[in-house]
Amino acid sequence: MNSVKLIHHGAAEGVTGSCHQVWLDDTFSLLIDCGQFQGVDEGLAGEDPLGLDFPIEGIKALVVTHVHIDHVGRIPNLLAAGFEGPILCSEPSAQLLPIVLEDAFRLSISRDQEQLERYLKVVEQRIFPLPYGNWFTVHETDTALCKLRLQPAGHVLGSAYVELDLGEPGNEEHSQRIVFSGDLGAPHSPILPDLVPPERADLLLLESTYGDRRHEDRAHRRERLQVAIERALADQGTVLIPSFSIGRTQELLYELEEILHDETEAAAPTGENEDAKGGNRGAPDIDWPKVPIILDSPLASRFTKTYKALQGYWDEDAQHRLEEGRKPLSFKQLITVDSHEDHTRIVQHLTETARPAIVIAGNGMCSGGRIVNYLKAMLGDPRHNVVFVGYQGQGTPGRDIQTHGPEGGFVMLEGERIDIRAGIDSVGGYSAHADQADLVGFVTRMKQWPKEIRLIHGEDQAKQCLAEVLESRYREAGKEGRISIP
Repeated sequence: MNSVKLIHHGAAEGVTGSCHQVWLDDTFSLLIDCGQFQGVDEGLAGEDPLGLDFPIEGIKALVVTHVHIDHVGRIPNLLAAGFEGPILCSEPSAQLLPIVLEDAFRLSISRDQEQLERYLKVVEQRIFPLPYGNWFTVHETDTALCKLRLQPAGHVLGSAYVELDLGEPGNEEHSQRIVFSGDLGAPHSPILPDLVPPERADLLLLESTYGDRRHEDRAHRRERLQVAIERALADQGTVLIPSFSIGRTQELLYELEEILHDETEAAAPTGENEDAKGGNRGAPDIDWPKVPIILDSPLASRFTKTYKALQGYWDEDAQHRLEEGRKPLSFKQLITVDSHEDHTRIVQHLTETARPAIVIAGNGMCSGGRIVNYLKAMLGDPRHNVVFVGYQGQGTPGRDIQTHGPEGGFVMLEGERIDIRAGIDSVGGYSAHADQADLVGFVTRMKQWPKEIRLIHGEDQAKQCLAEVLESRYREAGKEGRISIP
């Protein structure tokens, strides 16, 4: 890989701010992602987590692996700095990216509508969608040829890992292959097909977010979710599920539709052993067909609508449900809340009546968004419950509720102390990231294992642990390969 120069502008020392520059020659480079620094990584960005600390000269194209903000959040700044190249991404990402960037622009730059519309017009003109699995020439000279291919990564809808093929025109069989993993997904993710690793890589830049751990069992997480919700609904109150707008919310809706479908089928009269309410799961006090599922997040509703429009990218199980006439993301009991007035009214209604309902609202770590209003109104009432289905970062209100709630502690929300009397529960197995076994499998399932692997996008312990496991696997297989940490 002597002819290629790699520079990391984020996610080398930490987990967020993904941004990697590949110089193919002295005048031409590609940028792989341009993400925002978040949380503890903000210190790596200097004074501005959205700022660019590198020149844009020579950057001819931006390649987006997926639309999470830690991979795309600095795109507005890249455009403002004068970047004029195309934004290459998968076809689903091409539809999701404008929604993400619109929200990011409003939150961090300006809410001026005219300015926003001008910016979105520029974004949409720059986006160049690429179908999965096809090679595209991105750079060609008399002596150099670079092709690019996107492959599904199974992380969120539209996510991709990037293959770069570098060689000489007419001598492509001796090309060098660089693979950027982006964020890799875990198996058994609703809606998304499981990822298939590349055939080979000379150099693999591999994420290591969960390189030091294994996830809880994912294959039976839907059953665990149902048990947790039934436990909560037994208190005759509202179940609050904090959730991020893209990916997690759609998975929750998909699995809640499955629960409702199965319970309705089980409750149908079948003869002597019929159970008109609880089906066959022993939860007779919960009339599932009458429990409203409330999605209170305008952003999540927009993403869900786009997910529905992209059904051609769903996996076989999801396609089968559509063929049966089911609506996994828009079922009968689903109520979407858009306006702030409706949101306020529903919070008040559920607080006063404590009627059984399931509310999904952002954000996922309770540090902002509409979930905060629900929590302020309901955490003090033991009839209500909070069910966490995602990791709660250190220092977030979600972590405080998860940690101190079961012991009757308190949480600070928008400067106000809220005593926690509501029930608190957590369901694991909902991470959208590959765990250690999945990351190792991404490497060992290749026909030709990488000659070099650079571990990025992870904390030091995760990278070190993953490096040791990979080195061990290489030794066991009698293969040569170098594992490095930038």
